[in-house]
Amino acid sequence: MSAQRGFFDLDERYAALSAAGDPLEKLAGLIDFEIFRPALDAALQRSDGRRGGRPPLDAVMMFKTLILQTLYGLSDAQAEFQILERRSVGRFLGLDDGDNAPDETTIWRFREALVRADAIETLFARFDAHLKSLGYLAMGGQIVDASIISAPRQRTTDEERSIVRDGGIPKAWAAKPARLAQKDRDARWTLKRGRRKKGADGKLLAEIPRPCSGTSRISASTSAMASFVPGRPVTPPVTTAGNCRN
Repeated sequence: MSAQRGFFDLDERYAALSAAGDPLEKLAGLIDFEIFRPALDAALQRSDGRRGGRPPLDAVMMFKTLILQTLYGLSDAQAEFQILERRSVGRFLGLDDGDNAPDETTIWRFREALVRADAIETLFARFDAHLKSLGYLAMGGQIVDASIISAPRQRTTDEERSIVRDGGIPKAWAAKPARLAQKDRDARWTLKRGRRKKGADGKLLAEIPRPCSGTSRISASTSAMASFVPGRPVTPPVTTAGNCRN
């Protein structure tokens, strides 16, 4: 019969995660997520609990779940699984063993509540700006490689961005092949606050999650952590109600 696990065992696991370089721990150390609570409370307008019933899960923890989804490209169902399965995720969300964890329906309802309140764009923009002000970017990708990196300095002008959006190549870039090689003009963001965009034909675009550094479209924004590369085969996304993406 195996010995019962104790608090010291959990502390040792957390210490091992930290030593391995847990990016979520780094993100939690950079940002005090409590600064978002007033805006979340105003948007959600939850009752004070006097009518009874099961109290809602903590709003800040749920907002961190949305950030987690966008950083790692997780659907609601995948987010539920990762919260239950990964110690690093539970630590980031402030969940201990035995705490109520959000399921996929709860995550979907929380996101939709922020959408209805027209608050999700503002909240993510504030998160982006705060992270950028500290000199960092959230670099998206698969669950194994997403990380927080120092933000490179971008020197793309508004005129250059306009030319690229129209499918052209700025003259200054064409004259400098080395600079042009660093600009990914074919990539297009396909995720926005966890929702997939539609193409010109009205169909949902496929997406391939990959790090968002080193392109003309890099920003601190976690509003779009996956990019679309035309002609690349991808596995069809899992489709369940309210999912962000596969």
